[in-house]
Amino acid sequence: MGGAGGVVRAAVVGTGLIGGSVLLRLHAAGLDVAGWDPDEATRRQARRVGVPAPDRLVDAVADRDVVFLCGPLPTLPRTLVEVAAATAEDCLLTDVGSTKAELAAFAAAQGLTHRFVPGHPMAGTDRAGLTAALPGLFDDAAWVLCPAPGPGLAAFRRLTVLVMEVFAARVVPMAADRHDAVVALASHVPHLLAGALAGAAERSPLRDAVLGLAAGSFRDGTRVAGTPPERTANMLLANRAEVLAALTSVTSFLDELAAALRDDDRAALTARHGEGRDARAALAGRATVELRRAFPLAGGGDAELRFLLELGAAGGYLDGCRTTRDQVEYVARRLAVEPGGTPGPPLG
Repeated sequence: MGGAGGVVRAAVVGTGLIGGSVLLRLHAAGLDVAGWDPDEATRRQARRVGVPAPDRLVDAVADRDVVFLCGPLPTLPRTLVEVAAATAEDCLLTDVGSTKAELAAFAAAQGLTHRFVPGHPMAGTDRAGLTAALPGLFDDAAWVLCPAPGPGLAAFRRLTVLVMEVFAARVVPMAADRHDAVVALASHVPHLLAGALAGAAERSPLRDAVLGLAAGSFRDGTRVAGTPPERTANMLLANRAEVLAALTSVTSFLDELAAALRDDDRAALTARHGEGRDARAALAGRATVELRRAFPLAGGGDAELRFLLELGAAGGYLDGCRTTRDQVEYVARRLAVEPGGTPGPPLG
């Protein structure tokens, strides 16, 4: 994938925290990149850091090899149609939105699955805007990409290589609906919990004393409450059903903790916190093993797609992707053992 002279020509539409970080990383990597944002002041800021930022969207995406759609979630369907109409058929399109199923279905209805790959880098901060962007934000971050069958696999392979090589991220292949179910508990409910804890402190008659004594547990637990409220609301509403289902499981666990506390049940209280500690410890202790698979380019790609989706669903990720004349070769990492200590099942 590359324009004249082999240099990839990229564009980033929407240059807030995530889009701005994508833009700065592409620029730092030496790609020919242009940015566009509906806000004139943001476009001026991009120009000040040396990135072209035309006033018109169509000028920013013209003759590009890949376009990242990074605007607010509600704007993505309209922007996808507009950018698709302004770019060539071989221009790869992707997004960075925090929900995937709705946009993936929309893209399919528009006949764009052959060049649109839904994506979601699992990275961010509680700040917003291009001035908060960090070119290293995605280093070693999980970056979900949702492969589609048929021609969509070729687009997935192209984008996978770009994400790994330019952003140093771990590509997690995952079905769009599975992604939304997973991030409901991994990302979206934590925003609700952070908002609830911070909101309770704000309403407390002891607010100033609480904030005066707030230490690491409160600061860590409320960090994402600093996210712009409009962005959080967009995310939660776009994944409402999955978030509510995940929230039910969390409130059920909280009910168990509360019951143990009311009943002065030390054993139950200790056991429930032990479960939480185990999950927390697993974040830092996820041993993986290398996995290599090759698939022919000829045919429908069913086995390749099955391998990719099973890998992501099992907590694995891609570590390499190389396409030769007649096959695609993947290097992947998967968990060495599953929860409970049993070896993971074979993939593909």
